Amino acid sequence: MSVGVRFLPATILAGSRMLIGAILMFSFCALRGKQLVYSRDIMMRLALVGVLLLFGGNIGLVWSEKYLPSGLAALLIAVVPLYVALIERLLPGGERLRARGNIGLFLGLLALGALLWPSMRATFAQSHLGLPIQLVSAVVVLLGALSWASGSVLFRRMRLPVDPLVGAGWEMLAAGLCNLSIATFTWQWPRAVWNAKSVGAIAYLVLFGSLLGFSCYIWLVHHVPVAKVASYAFVNPVVAVILGALILGEHLRSSEYVGMVMVICAVALVISSQTSSGRSAAELEAGPLEREA
Repeated sequence: MSVGVRFLPATILAGSRMLIGAILMFSFCALRGKQLVYSRDIMMRLALVGVLLLFGGNIGLVWSEKYLPSGLAALLIAVVPLYVALIERLLPGGERLRARGNIGLFLGLLALGALLWPSMRATFAQSHLGLPIQLVSAVVVLLGALSWASGSVLFRRMRLPVDPLVGAGWEMLAAGLCNLSIATFTWQWPRAVWNAKSVGAIAYLVLFGSLLGFSCYIWLVHHVPVAKVASYAFVNPVVAVILGALILGEHLRSSEYVGMVMVICAVALVISSQTSSGRSAAELEAGPLEREA
């Protein structure tokens, strides 16, 4: 994302990736003889989940990569399990965390403060009005994470008799069409620079982000205990920080490294915590089908 957004508007980068990924996913499912079309109600629900997860939860992250180190953006996205737990806490009949999970939520809030403090300090030091673009970008990423968490909770409460890979295809299609529609209506196509790096970025995101990453995640939550699937929340930020330093020459501030450790610890506490129903809090991120399988 960090490379592609240097040459392509965020909506075109995200939309192209999602649309191509959806076409390839549908082609694969058709060759496997899977049912592709469902009732209108099911299709509308899949589209809504796709918009929340892959449009609202992704476009802010893509845009922010122009201004934030990719490792820091990944750290902010790691708060998704914390958001899910908070949403469930507020919903009627939602799951309630036990003491360990509540400690994790509090630690997560402190971690956000450590991650955002450098930009906040720059804001306070300014004598004129206006926020640093880094702080604005961080807030946009956090709002996108909230959209992803909301979609996760919604998906959990839906009981859709849909093949996981087919569902992933429809969700990618809905997000891709939203992104490319916005790019068209706001006339962003003339700003796109098509070269080896931008095309390579899209190809990488289609292969590793959509076809392998998202589809594997959707498949896993239907077949593997969710506590194991949710372990991505431990790994992603660390990998992103390391790759950002090795490939893009990015470096975090000392307070942001502290925030990285705090985020990972907070997510670990929330995921491993038991809810009042006795289920792992990590199950809050998944849909119902894997518990029926």
